[in-house]
Amino acid sequence: MADIKTASVLAFERKLDPSDALFFAGKWAERSDSHKWPPITIREKAVRGTISNRLKAKDSDPAKLDAAIENPNLQRVDVATLPNDCDTLKVRFTLRVLGGAGTPSACNNSAYREKLSQIVQGYVQEKGFGELSLRYAYNLANGRFLWRNRLGAEAIEVLVSNRDGENAKTWDFDALKFGLRNFDVPPVSNEAIKDLSTVIESGLGGDGYVLLDVVAFVRIGDGQEVYPSQELILDKGSSGKGQKSKTLYAIADIAAMHSQKIGNALRTIDTWYPNANDPDSVGPIAVEPYGSVTTVGKAYRQPKEKADFYSLLDAWATRDKAPAEEGAQHFVMATLIRGGVFGESEKE
Repeated sequence: MADIKTASVLAFERKLDPSDALFFAGKWAERSDSHKWPPITIREKAVRGTISNRLKAKDSDPAKLDAAIENPNLQRVDVATLPNDCDTLKVRFTLRVLGGAGTPSACNNSAYREKLSQIVQGYVQEKGFGELSLRYAYNLANGRFLWRNRLGAEAIEVLVSNRDGENAKTWDFDALKFGLRNFDVPPVSNEAIKDLSTVIESGLGGDGYVLLDVVAFVRIGDGQEVYPSQELILDKGSSGKGQKSKTLYAIADIAAMHSQKIGNALRTIDTWYPNANDPDSVGPIAVEPYGSVTTVGKAYRQPKEKADFYSLLDAWATRDKAPAEEGAQHFVMATLIRGGVFGESEKE
């Protein structure tokens, strides 16, 4: 077999395509009539805080500290809360599961493209997308996409619906019965998870797409704060004074969550990285080429250990060395489903 080189142009479209999520408010007892729930809006709050940052050694003098505390720490922030007569947050988004997983959208090397097609077909025939689909379904059922809104909730109900022509099916999950550190399905939800994962698998392996409608109800208490996505503001002006220190995301004045944040939660399925089974590990991480977790400032898939996506893919595609561990194969396919630009630069 002739040597196959990695394509310099290699790109994959994401196959799990969520929309932004919108926030609404209502009462837990009125979930069946949630289409009338009002949207949650974002408002500004200005507060007078105190100095609480870490001091430099030269500023530790008591007199200097007292002088600094005399200056107020003025803050302008965005907040989003439930109304005082509503105890439940409703979060809604849609998810398209696209077919053609593992097929590049751009590849300038025909031999590499053919080899990659053989790898994907072999993986589908031998293992299929069942394991990955099960984990994606699990992350819908456990409400991981709620992020901080999931913490401290009294109850969470997740409804996932799929319409196929005139037929529609809805799966109902008690999210708090599902853990966040493993993928052990509660016995009561076994059939529902299997059905949902089968639908997702049909979308990944088919030629078309599957459209899911996801609605989560989170009971957190009257008037409690909720947490949409926070906007990244790059231009804060020349001085930065008087600018809001936190700007929340909204769509047509409705509090919302970024589709990227939802996508990150759905692909938090990687339990195959090195030392993932250690008791003090962080649990499942999002599928990323280097296993990057920004909240802890660490990459769990190091190229030195040949555990990163590029090392595994290159060995598989150019040297015909499939990853020995089944989990590593799942990780490579999950990264292709994630999508991205993976070509090798022609420059040294």
